[in-house]
Amino acid sequence: MIGHLSPFAAVDRWAVEAQLHARRNAMIASTRLARRRAERIEVEEFLAARAQLSAQRERAASNRRAAHG
Repeated sequence: MIGHLSPFAAVDRWAVEAQLHARRNAMIASTRLARRRAERIEVEEFLAARAQLSAQRERAASNRRAAHG
């Protein structure tokens, strides 16, 4: 009976294979989402640091202008 499955066994096998495929797809999607989330956080941190540096430079320039009249 190796080459031929009963109808119940065929349906059972299909269900198991479909579940395994769905789980694999879910893991792949989860990994991609985690990577995107990490990249987004990295970009947000970079932009925040740039904004902070820009604000510090602007304050320093403003202080220099105020000191020199």
